[in-house]
Amino acid sequence: MVKMKVPEYMNKTEFSDEESLFEDVSENEFSNSNDTGDDSASWDAVIESKHSLLDLNLKELWHYRDLLFLFVRRDFVTVYKQTILGPLWFFIQPILTTITFTIIFGNVAQLSTDGAPKLVFYMAGITLWNYFSTCLTNVSGVFNANASIFGKVYFPRLIMPLTIVISNLMKFGVQFLLFLCFVGYYYSQNEIKPNAWIAATPIVIILMALISMGIGLILSSMTTKYKDLNQLIAFGVQLFMYATPVIYPSSSVPAAYQWVVELNPLVGLFDYMRYAYLGVGSFTFSDFIYPFVFAIVILFVGILVFNKVQKTFMDTV
Repeated sequence: MVKMKVPEYMNKTEFSDEESLFEDVSENEFSNSNDTGDDSASWDAVIESKHSLLDLNLKELWHYRDLLFLFVRRDFVTVYKQTILGPLWFFIQPILTTITFTIIFGNVAQLSTDGAPKLVFYMAGITLWNYFSTCLTNVSGVFNANASIFGKVYFPRLIMPLTIVISNLMKFGVQFLLFLCFVGYYYSQNEIKPNAWIAATPIVIILMALISMGIGLILSSMTTKYKDLNQLIAFGVQLFMYATPVIYPSSSVPAAYQWVVELNPLVGLFDYMRYAYLGVGSFTFSDFIYPFVFAIVILFVGILVFNKVQKTFMDTV
């Protein structure tokens, strides 16, 4: 393994040419560093030719936290720049979708809502699903979407998936406030009964973020080589919505197929949303175990695959 060690003072001193730079680096300085084995005391950065798949390098991610903030700000500003309604689209999209679902699935198809008002029932599912689907779709195409940046400058590639998850979290926050307005209205009409489980909402949001990011990282390794997978992913996400209780309660699934539904790690999270805020369905703390384990495993595998692909993706993208 070839290593290139960069002295800490290289970032602080200007040199006229390469000769003057290396003349100031004595052989004793290199030998002392190797003898002690503590490179961190003498060197600001170490560039290695090979890295282990398990090397997550979280310290480097922390050093680039300002870049993460700038990317999040860029995503928020550029998406709605030069638009007529701007951030109002955060509200318009879920409202129109909720109305459409209410008419088609609630009134025409007559799907059960476990006795909850149709508007707030569908709003609960749409709010969670929009965050999950957007994160999954965008993370899966992170290499293709940012190839021009990756090819020009170095920074931890994991910054981009994190940017997508955090920037979409802001959008989710706005839509969640809209959902709370619906909850407040129907609660004042005594049509729903929220309970103390609403305090666990941050856990659900974190699990949704981890699951979508983990699956997206795995898919991103495939889309770098096979471009048409982007179309398949978009179509697959739409189909996956019908395998998730977004427009129906999980209790309405026939008993013979309940085991199939329970394989979906998102089922418990959607059941939680309606149980905590609407008081319909059922939920226990044990329902968090499967989504939690699945989120940790899929994220770990996703990061390993991402670390492997990021070294050579410029050759195939």
